Amino acid sequence: MFPGRVFARASCALVLSLATTAVSAESPTLTKIKRTGSVTLGYREASIPFSYLGVDQKPVGFSLDLCAQVVAKIKSDLKLDTLAVRLQPVDSTNRIPLIQNGTIDMECGATSSSVARLKQVAFTVAIFVSSARWLTKTSSGIQDVKGLDGRTVVTTQSSNAVGFAFGIKAKGGTFAVIQAKDHGESMLTLQSGRAAAFMEDDILLASLKARTADPAAFTFLPETYTLVPYGLMLPRDDAELKAVADGVLKDMMASGAFARLYAKWFESPIPPRNENLNFPMSDALKERIAQPSDSVDF
Repeated sequence: MFPGRVFARASCALVLSLATTAVSAESPTLTKIKRTGSVTLGYREASIPFSYLGVDQKPVGFSLDLCAQVVAKIKSDLKLDTLAVRLQPVDSTNRIPLIQNGTIDMECGATSSSVARLKQVAFTVAIFVSSARWLTKTSSGIQDVKGLDGRTVVTTQSSNAVGFAFGIKAKGGTFAVIQAKDHGESMLTLQSGRAAAFMEDDILLASLKARTADPAAFTFLPETYTLVPYGLMLPRDDAELKAVADGVLKDMMASGAFARLYAKWFESPIPPRNENLNFPMSDALKERIAQPSDSVDF
């Protein structure tokens, strides 16, 4: 065998090896998006102001606006002339399975990250930091968590608040915990008096409270619990897609665009009823903007 042929075959093998590596490193989600010319976003119907139904029952919200920026970057990176955006409603029980089975490519809702969830899906850098709290009726006279003893409280199925509520109960609480199918049903359970308190992330409770006929009829108990980071939810083991999404968010945080979008949805009148949540950015979120991170503590 001639030396030149040996070199040629070795070079060919190297090229094939590199090509195989490049293909295997491709994002399965981005590959699918390029092949189909479409991207499917999951949204929530009642997670104000992150993702909910606004005027004419059309999905709007902070998370959807962030996702729109990620979609624009994907379209540009894939050099697509057009990219169809399909919207799929999800809830707390099916949002993770729909990411896992590929029905949706990214969830634009109000989903918190955790060590347990990171075994199933991935999250972008944090777009919000919340804290679980109790919401009660002002007329109940309940002043703190001890006032819940002997009563019934409600949480939403598949929410992190379920674990928090049972954790508090395990430390000596004597309340009973029931679970509703979504945040709207949990709020109705509180309003109707079937539960003395509703535990959920503070911003979600604030948004539900703002939408009632009389927001002053509801009050927060003083206790706050674990800080909870929210992110856009992505398929697990798709590092390339996560890098694209994280890059968009980090650029927005550095330029001030993220803070402006936050003010639009959390500190200004929002559709469809022009209520203002009056929810200033927390110190914990400011820290995440200064140093973007997807880290979790629980």
